[in-house]
Amino acid sequence: MQPFRLIIPLLSALMSVLCFAPTAWAFCGFYVAKADAKLYNKASQVVIARDDNRTVLTMANDYQGEVKDFAMVVPVPTVIKKEQVRVADPKIIERLDAFSAPRLVEYFDEDPCNSYGNSGDIFLAAPSARQEEAENSTRDRGLGVTVEARFNVGEYDIVVLSAKESGGLETWLNRNGYKIPRGAQQLLKPYIRSSMKFFVAKVNLNKFAQSGYEFLRPLQISYQSPKFMLPIRLGMINATTEQDLIVYVLSPKGQAEITNYRTVKVPSNLNIPVFIKQEFGDFYKSTFETAYTKEGKRVAFLEYAWDMSNCDPCSAEPLTTEELKQAGVFWLDTNSSDEPAPTNFRRPFPTNNVFISRLHVRYTRDKFPEDLMFQDTSNRESFQGRYVLQHPFTGEVKCQAGKEYKRSLPRRFEQEAQTLAKLTNWNIQDIRRKMRVTVGDIRTSWWDTIFSWLGIS
Repeated sequence: MQPFRLIIPLLSALMSVLCFAPTAWAFCGFYVAKADAKLYNKASQVVIARDDNRTVLTMANDYQGEVKDFAMVVPVPTVIKKEQVRVADPKIIERLDAFSAPRLVEYFDEDPCNSYGNSGDIFLAAPSARQEEAENSTRDRGLGVTVEARFNVGEYDIVVLSAKESGGLETWLNRNGYKIPRGAQQLLKPYIRSSMKFFVAKVNLNKFAQSGYEFLRPLQISYQSPKFMLPIRLGMINATTEQDLIVYVLSPKGQAEITNYRTVKVPSNLNIPVFIKQEFGDFYKSTFETAYTKEGKRVAFLEYAWDMSNCDPCSAEPLTTEELKQAGVFWLDTNSSDEPAPTNFRRPFPTNNVFISRLHVRYTRDKFPEDLMFQDTSNRESFQGRYVLQHPFTGEVKCQAGKEYKRSLPRRFEQEAQTLAKLTNWNIQDIRRKMRVTVGDIRTSWWDTIFSWLGIS
């Protein structure tokens, strides 16, 4: 159990003082699976809605353990008041996650003897308390700690602190029931030297019991600051292994990126064997791990970037205007429609003037020694982590085009196997065996030729 989470990585921009253009593919397929945040055991999620210097930050809690032991400390640039904090609906983060997750799409080859013919290698993807007693206040001041504000929101008791030195802050937190992990004092020093305040939240057990909720709900904070950062250093104190952080940045401008580490795109738009339909979760985890290792374990990955008024393909409906507001988007036209965009029609953007970037960071203390620095850009190029299953036509063919089509399949299947091996670092012979099993009962004499060509008996 990790009894105390000191600034969980969901704190995206806070420390900052509080912190394909898609090519037109030729025919429609459909979405069949997604790789959402549930794939990762230690994944934190944060939503940042940002325009100019104004930010609404939503932090989802992945805390595992008894809620009585939960606590969160977030460095903030200024005193946060009660009206700047609210409890958010966890379904909003689930919606953003589902909408932006890397996805698998599926296509079926047409009869190559039809007059409109084989579409070749061209595809279209079809389709986020009260004040201490006077004696306690005097004691706090002796530690160099000042309680700047104290209030509760939903099931959370919140205090905002300022401190003169990290030892005094550590002592205050310990005296008030916060279990500070070893090493916190040293990492608190840079924030104190920068005159940061500390937003501290823990669970009010009575209010949590009365709420009827089974899990902790996200906290949402609004603030204004010229800097755009994510304070992740303190969150590493509790970490025993690598941590995954997924950040959904909502902007009226365009793509967001991290400036003090490279931002790269996940491998995408690749054809892989059809058996991956049953193993997409394992496939994407292996693909991400391979890319992460190849990049030296010190980059941020862009998994999705798109205008929120549509998607192609849609793994979930675009968020409505009301849902976007719940996610913290504060610049929307109040006359915007709440009707979701049709899944088969790309509306002119910006209908809602919201662009989403999904950034995935896997980090450790040695590879990510600095807090993350973000910037939003005017780049509105669309991108998605997208993987294609292309089922071969298995009916009888009698035309010359059909014979040529069959002769082309062995090379296509081998290319899919090689692509999968390169993406995942899986054994190529195991992949070939699974490809043969997938064919199953639909094998015909020409399939024997294919597998002979592949060297599979």
